[in-house]
Amino acid sequence: MHKDFKLTIARSVWAELAVAAEKAVPNEACGLLAGRDGNVMKFYPMTNIDASPEHFSMKPEEQFAAVKDMRRMELQMLAIWHSHPSTPPRMSAEDLRLAFTPDVAYVILSLAPDAIPQCRAFVINSGIPQSVEVVITNE
Repeated sequence: MHKDFKLTIARSVWAELAVAAEKAVPNEACGLLAGRDGNVMKFYPMTNIDASPEHFSMKPEEQFAAVKDMRRMELQMLAIWHSHPSTPPRMSAEDLRLAFTPDVAYVILSLAPDAIPQCRAFVINSGIPQSVEVVITNE
């Protein structure tokens, strides 16, 4: 995935992300985003088995079920998503260290500083996070 990649998220999916992030406070929420050609059509919420405000781990059986559903629906995993309940939407050192999945964007939704959701996305090239454009559309 290159830095000119643009991620388009349907407003209905954006609303699901915001609700999941707010519901998980004080912990991080996490999930997968799927679609086609950079257009996110589906959000797969995952259980943060770490139940932590500073990091997340997804439940493996939920990941497998999501990937199976993506294949059935002929969707591509476009992004790995998580929230930052109290810090800005930037890749932390831990986020970078755990960014193992190739060819996906890493999307962070932050509720800091005023609980107004802010979203940023990154691709990782040679261990360096590069911002990618996120566009919220009306479907």
